[in-house]
Amino acid sequence: MQNQRPSGIINPKYCAPYNVDLAIVRKVLTLSDSFTVTDVNGKIVFNLKGSLITLHDHRVLLDAAGEPIVTLRRKIMSAHDQWQVFRGESTELKDLIFSVKKSSVFQLKTKLDVFLANNTKEEVCDFKVKGSWFERSCVVYAGESLTIAAQILIPITFQPDQMAWKP
Repeated sequence: MQNQRPSGIINPKYCAPYNVDLAIVRKVLTLSDSFTVTDVNGKIVFNLKGSLITLHDHRVLLDAAGEPIVTLRRKIMSAHDQWQVFRGESTELKDLIFSVKKSSVFQLKTKLDVFLANNTKEEVCDFKVKGSWFERSCVVYAGESLTIAAQILIPITFQPDQMAWKP
């Protein structure tokens, strides 16, 4: 069997053929909804920039060099809290990669349906995300199947000046 390079929905350069331990570091008591993702050595891998005070709720994910990877934008007037994800800093439909929404309006545990851009009818999701804040875990399934595409378990440690989620 040949070793295949993983492919990705956003860009294959963000895929690795092995597990990667990352830490999410969020500044507490700021007027932004921003955080940094680092590797286990503290090297910045991604930054998420967002503002809590905006007309259209959106965030931009940047790589370590500060280049925009995707823009996440909340759909206004959506009962299922739907977000759209676009290439780079675009919010144009031609640059839509996927959309994600809650599986149902009322939920005890997080359940999200992910639809790739070419799935315009959104009748069957391309991926299903099931997670629990309490258990600090998340599983991504391929469509409506039980095939696991990704799985995350995040132990949490708290630092006085920052909130950090570290594996």
